[in-house]
Amino acid sequence: MEFRSLPFLAFLSVMLVISHASLPSEDYWKLVLPHTPMPKAIRDLLQPSLRSVDASTAYCGVQSDFNKAFEPTGDDAQDDSKGVASSWKQICIQVKKSESTPFSSNKLSEILSRFSIKEKFAEAKVIKKALEECEEPAMEGEDKYCAKSLESLIQFSTSKLGSRNVNVLTNDVKTMTSQEYEFGVGIKKIADKSAVCHEVYYPYAVLYCHTFAKTRTYMIPLVAADGNKFKAVATCHLDTSAWHPKHVAFKVLNVKPGTVPVCDFLHTNDMVWIPK
Repeated sequence: MEFRSLPFLAFLSVMLVISHASLPSEDYWKLVLPHTPMPKAIRDLLQPSLRSVDASTAYCGVQSDFNKAFEPTGDDAQDDSKGVASSWKQICIQVKKSESTPFSSNKLSEILSRFSIKEKFAEAKVIKKALEECEEPAMEGEDKYCAKSLESLIQFSTSKLGSRNVNVLTNDVKTMTSQEYEFGVGIKKIADKSAVCHEVYYPYAVLYCHTFAKTRTYMIPLVAADGNKFKAVATCHLDTSAWHPKHVAFKVLNVKPGTVPVCDFLHTNDMVWIPK
């Protein structure tokens, strides 16, 4: 009897996998991360009409400012505007219809064709840069991955932390205006390991996620010149000896690799995954 039940159990497990894969994104999140609220940064990336966790459809949460920010100017603007004028809704439909969307610099021409973008348009350069950044080898002590689906985002981040019992933190920097800020009282270390994910400019949502050895994450109170107070998340890299000597952090701080820790605040739509 026990032996005969194995095929049924195998069938049931397959059905469960299929069922999970067809869940709307927010339901899927609640299923696999029941004690972790979904950050607004992730909800914003998931377009309501395409909230499936399938890699070819769901993560068509569109960069709403991508099309606007990279429209061609001058002579290019006089060309057939199909590549730029195509709404991102149409682009999402193209992605949804395809069984698999290539994500490789070797397939750049095919990618541009699918999104009706001409090679000389600024968007093409941005897409090319995104692909190349995702394909760059990881630095020593770094693990990196470009997540194109909700499943892969969760899988990478939780696997690197060794647990699904996590917090996902973001900074609400949209409410912060351009002015001077000072550190407030009560800087708090909240984690000794983390996975940080950055939004990538691409026709559909892609998150560049990476982990570094020897990092610490802090919650830092900030006090603005106008008296407003905020809390911001910062990740500090304790060992930068493997970083490129021309990294922008060394130029800004006027230091050399491996000499001092380097800390950076999360940007809009960035997120840091930490163990609870």
